[in-house]
Amino acid sequence: MARTIILLLDSFGVGYARDAAAFGDEGADTLGHICQWFADNRRDAQGKAQPLYLPNLAGRGLQKAAELSRGAALPAALGAEHSVGAYTYAQEVSRGKDTLSGHWEIAGVPVTFDWGYFPDVPKCFPQDLIDKLVAQGNLPGVLGESHASGTEIIKELGEEHLRTGKPIVYTSADSVLQIAAHEEAFGLERLYALCKLAFELVQPYKIARVIARPFVGTCAEDFVRTTNRHDYAVPAPQQTLLDKMTAAGGSVYAVGKIADIFAHRGITKHYAAGGLEKLVDATVQAVQDAPDNAIVFTNFVDFDSSYGHRRDIRGYGEALEYFDKRLPEITGLLRPDDLLLITADHGNDPSWQGTDHTREKIPVLFSGAGTRCGQLVPMDTFADIGRTIADYMGLEPTFMGKAAVYAK
Repeated sequence: MARTIILLLDSFGVGYARDAAAFGDEGADTLGHICQWFADNRRDAQGKAQPLYLPNLAGRGLQKAAELSRGAALPAALGAEHSVGAYTYAQEVSRGKDTLSGHWEIAGVPVTFDWGYFPDVPKCFPQDLIDKLVAQGNLPGVLGESHASGTEIIKELGEEHLRTGKPIVYTSADSVLQIAAHEEAFGLERLYALCKLAFELVQPYKIARVIARPFVGTCAEDFVRTTNRHDYAVPAPQQTLLDKMTAAGGSVYAVGKIADIFAHRGITKHYAAGGLEKLVDATVQAVQDAPDNAIVFTNFVDFDSSYGHRRDIRGYGEALEYFDKRLPEITGLLRPDDLLLITADHGNDPSWQGTDHTREKIPVLFSGAGTRCGQLVPMDTFADIGRTIADYMGLEPTFMGKAAVYAK
């Protein structure tokens, strides 16, 4: 029986969305600006330009999808002609450009309400929220209470955290509250328990996620976040593609943070992994393990967390090249009736101002399962992706969306 493999490159946008101006993102283009930077800046020893090289993704239609989305050619070719599968792009209709909204919409459930956010001001959290967190968490107090980069605030406040035992509480432009604490000095299980408490406390504020951010090290110079991050997320308000898969007797093998994003609902097996190399390794293992009538769903978070938010253009591009080199390890495991999808959940243009996600269209690259080579009609909602997969897997239709059709 059929399987579907979803490889989601977190934040890999292909050009600003039609409503990007409302988000301050008109002109954002994650792939296009990375491609431009490499064409302009990377040279070999002889001074010859070394553009971004993604032949396996290009062969599955990435360049075609990006140029369809942008309405113009990419600054440089990605290294191969389209020869495998069908391609297009999708627009988002959810109210936010956050992780949960993008994933839920792909799974057929757009976010039609507004999340709550904390203002970008000093002492950004309501005092009542902090007071309850301190009292119920038996804390000596908290540090931070601001919008911040996770790596930077750990450098800034990590030593004080070790001296005082006060956890670091911060947020971002997303609907999120994050708590960083030393994995050994504070304790990982204690951090998880504190984040569970915080998740309960933020519900009146309509916050989508609370994230535990453990780190290790002895001082600001060597503090580093570990892979034991854990997200506590609001569950989707309707049955997602994953729910429908498991309800029909199938399996969902979730790799990386997928299980957290869907509040561990509709998940059969979870593969914990962190870092791009280990996420590829875990995906290979999941595809090998997955039975018939299964979905394997991986979120490759590093594109977003390590490069997009940090505005590291070179790092983002080199990570894409690493993924592209290893893609054949995954595709080589596909069975004749397996459907492969390569996509994203939003943009995070590393050349853009600030550190927030960018409102962009996403690539939609389908291959395998007899998919013919060609262009699909652009998708008006990410939910069309979920509906297409539901149809292929013989499931009940998703809450929203329509199945993909060829443009010609």
